[in-house]
Amino acid sequence: MLLKKNIPIKYVFGKIKYEVLFVAIYGIFIEVMYQNFHITNISIPMTVPTVLGTIISLLLAFRSNQAYDRWWEARIIWGAIVNDSRTLARQVLSLMEDSYDSENIQPFKHRMIKRQIAWCYALGKGLRKDDPMPMIRKFVSADEAEYVEEFDNKHIGLLQLHARDLNNALKQGWVNSYQQVEIDQTITRLCDSMGKCERIKNTVFPATYSLYINVALHFYILLLPFGLVQLFGFLMVPVLVVLTACFFLIEKMAIHLQDPFENKPTDTPMLTISRNIERDLKQMMREKHDLPTAVAPARFYIL
Repeated sequence: MLLKKNIPIKYVFGKIKYEVLFVAIYGIFIEVMYQNFHITNISIPMTVPTVLGTIISLLLAFRSNQAYDRWWEARIIWGAIVNDSRTLARQVLSLMEDSYDSENIQPFKHRMIKRQIAWCYALGKGLRKDDPMPMIRKFVSADEAEYVEEFDNKHIGLLQLHARDLNNALKQGWVNSYQQVEIDQTITRLCDSMGKCERIKNTVFPATYSLYINVALHFYILLLPFGLVQLFGFLMVPVLVVLTACFFLIEKMAIHLQDPFENKPTDTPMLTISRNIERDLKQMMREKHDLPTAVAPARFYIL
């Protein structure tokens, strides 16, 4: 996720450097043709690119809104994951009575909560197509890690272990049926959030919509110099570059926001959120060692 401060100009304009270079070369070519070959008869009224630019602006605005909606939905989902992770830990710690069997119940509670921490990291890394197993092994036993490795989506295996342990707690009498249902509903909400993330990840933004905007934008760029050259003369090239750079920046912004799980600076900061969840849940278990510190971004974004 991009932070408010210290976003370098190089990062912003580095996304459109090739497009701007092409536009500049094209503008210089048109200017040279006008000055050296006196092809002043080839010109178009500014109303033509103005109307086309207005249409493209509306299309880009709509696309940007849709892309931001995808990014914001992803952030809302991870906000729900934070809340449900804390709820699961609270339920496990408070609903399970350990006064008569603390030797077994206390390790069981810690196992469930640490597995939930592993699940958050596994989901974040899985959405980015990274291997989550090194992080999972930090929080689960060797037997559980071996079980999870059989799953293509490791976070599904961790939820399955949650369900298995919860069922075992009911059989052992550590929770009653009402408490079991309450905890299971929290796990179900986590599963629902997982599915929503996967839906965003696997649903491609309509390619034809992007293609049509791109074609219209390039057609606009091809026409624009013939309208500007009569008005600005030698200044046509910088004016052309500035105008088209604005359109390209908006298009690139929409492209980056529409995919919030691609390991880019504009991503939803899933690993930072998972780290905060780890700190909160460990504090709920009264652990005072090995607490993760808050992430201090070394650059202009956090992941």
